[in-house]
Amino acid sequence: MKYRRFIAALVISQAALTATPLFAQEISADTVVATVNGSSITMGNVIAARGTLPEQYQTLPVDELFTGILEQMIQQEVLRQSIGEPNKALQIQMQNETRAIFAGAALEEMAERAMTDEAIEAFYNETYASAEPSREYRAAHILVETEDEAKALLVDLDGGVDFADLARQKSTGPSGPNGGDLGWFGKGMMVAPFEEAVAAMEEGAVSAPVQTQFGWHIIKLVETRLQDIPSLDDMREEIEAQLADVALREGVERLTNDATIERIELDVKDAVNDDTLLAD
Repeated sequence: MKYRRFIAALVISQAALTATPLFAQEISADTVVATVNGSSITMGNVIAARGTLPEQYQTLPVDELFTGILEQMIQQEVLRQSIGEPNKALQIQMQNETRAIFAGAALEEMAERAMTDEAIEAFYNETYASAEPSREYRAAHILVETEDEAKALLVDLDGGVDFADLARQKSTGPSGPNGGDLGWFGKGMMVAPFEEAVAAMEEGAVSAPVQTQFGWHIIKLVETRLQDIPSLDDMREEIEAQLADVALREGVERLTNDATIERIELDVKDAVNDDTLLAD
């Protein structure tokens, strides 16, 4: 809030260069910055509109920012007045948009209440800091179609053929041209039979034939390492998203369960596509 007041004060001071002068006064959300046929546009209107802008526009110099928003709002007010009394369709649309605005504000409050520093730190300690470091693997493989082909590869390897050279010659997988190198991967990144075989191997070992839905693999485990535990700063955004997601789902469910809701049993579903019902 302090930041918003500061921006508002700067906006007013810059606006004085090009608009009707505003004498020294305390600026508030109710401060009128323009009128259109007697209808007021306030500083609060401008600030609220600024909050909906894409981030790149919010970093404009305050004189450009204020003037741009105000001119847009003046044009909107001129257009609003040109309509006169809103018709039924517009009134219903305004009701829906008002409902959506309030719902969005409620969701934002739920999320903010959930994302406290204490909750974030507790989630991090429980999920990451106290967890055992996970192991990552670097492996290479040769993929062929049949078990007999895989067994023949083992004969070649036992005879001294280089694994990478054999992968380039024989592998049908996309890693073949790279000598079968799969790079680093962790738990859950490979199909289960492949992952289980790798986890049971020693560094430098070559596996027996392993079958997956892709074919038959001969795997070489190149090396392993323990994955570093991420810092709180690294995980903060992800934790905030998870806390907010849980809070929103539980909050909406709680409010819905506590509300008295009556769904009127009428045969009206077909009317959802009938726009003529909105006509005056």
